[in-house]
Amino acid sequence: MERRLMNDLISWQGSRNRKPLMLEGVRQSGKTWLLKRFGADRFPGTAYFNFESDASLAAVFEGDLDPKRILKALSQVSRLPLLDGKCLVVLDEVQNCGRALTSLKYFQEEMPGFPIAVAGSLLGVLTAKPMSYPVGKVDILRLRPMDFEECLAAAGEAEDRDFLRSLRFGDRVPEPVARRLLERLDAYLLHGGMPEAVRTWLETADPERTDAVLETILSLYERDFAKHAPTTDIPRLGLVWDSLPAQLARPGGRFRYKDVKEGARAREYENALQWLRDAGLVHRVQGIAKPVLPLKAYADATRFKLFCQDVGILRKLARVPAWVPGKGPGPMQEFKGALWENLFLQEYVAHTGEPAYFWESGNLAEIDFVVQSGTRIVPVEVKSADNVRSKSLSVYREKYAPPVCVRVSRKGFGFENGILSLPPYMLSRFVDLTQ
Repeated sequence: MERRLMNDLISWQGSRNRKPLMLEGVRQSGKTWLLKRFGADRFPGTAYFNFESDASLAAVFEGDLDPKRILKALSQVSRLPLLDGKCLVVLDEVQNCGRALTSLKYFQEEMPGFPIAVAGSLLGVLTAKPMSYPVGKVDILRLRPMDFEECLAAAGEAEDRDFLRSLRFGDRVPEPVARRLLERLDAYLLHGGMPEAVRTWLETADPERTDAVLETILSLYERDFAKHAPTTDIPRLGLVWDSLPAQLARPGGRFRYKDVKEGARAREYENALQWLRDAGLVHRVQGIAKPVLPLKAYADATRFKLFCQDVGILRKLARVPAWVPGKGPGPMQEFKGALWENLFLQEYVAHTGEPAYFWESGNLAEIDFVVQSGTRIVPVEVKSADNVRSKSLSVYREKYAPPVCVRVSRKGFGFENGILSLPPYMLSRFVDLTQ
């Protein structure tokens, strides 16, 4: 599988001011595979250590954190000469050994440029604790679930990906190509971007086997709740996580604590919600009072929506049958709208790493997403149904006269009267088409 982050790893390798690398990402997003592939392609050897599968490795980091002492010990374990800095050293599942993370500070100070990388599914949680995080001593990269373009390449359809990248205003997508891309998009809504689920679908086209993979991933997430979260937050984490589908299914999709548990209050659940965010499992989209730069300055922390980090995981969490995404209007149409909104956000974050917001004007209008693209503020409406009319977008345009609006739907690609019609299979082009 091709992962775009490989280019960032290669840039890290060639950097003059290279620091130890910290690769963040949720469990099962492909961190281990990517680092092993990177080591195999770019280094004469890779010394790989996993603190989850071999708990005894933590003993290497007991006592002092002298990098040379640590490397001598790791050389004995791996039977590779590590002190000369020719091999890539990978410390995986480092959330199980906080001192290994802390040791990166000393690698940076005493052996600058040494090729060492750590990875873990809960690094975001660890780095939220200042005592565990070597501030300023590491380079950080984040691996997200596979986006739609990466899945096209994995399916052997890189030619379609390259065609989408070549499109300019005035170009049209031939009907057979559009139909093929929409079918591939329906499959993406089924399997999402977790690499094992993608691989299983591409090899078997079996919804049940793909769902089994997603169910296993959900179980691993819940295991992480019990193993790594503060004891008092564990029940609340499960309640918030399980409430995601119901939160998004309601009109507007705004998060309500009372939908987590009757009588629940923000102060009781805010730590659990923050843990899910730090773990990378959810995205928070805040409401804004008015679409003015900088958007963050006008965000309302009390009004927000929670989206899942992966649309396939969301579908499975909601127990939406695998055949539903590919059907037209009818079964579960309202929740299909939530899946499409999650799809947009997932693609937007994958390609920009930037936050998104939403806008509402009392009970009159609501725009699904408002984002910053360059120096422009762009309103985005996401339509899963064939009807693309939008009263809310009309209200917004009258009020703020944006230079460009985006409507995401199954309709074709085009630009007319200030509205960019963007098929969901072209979301990777959002930034360059809206700037």
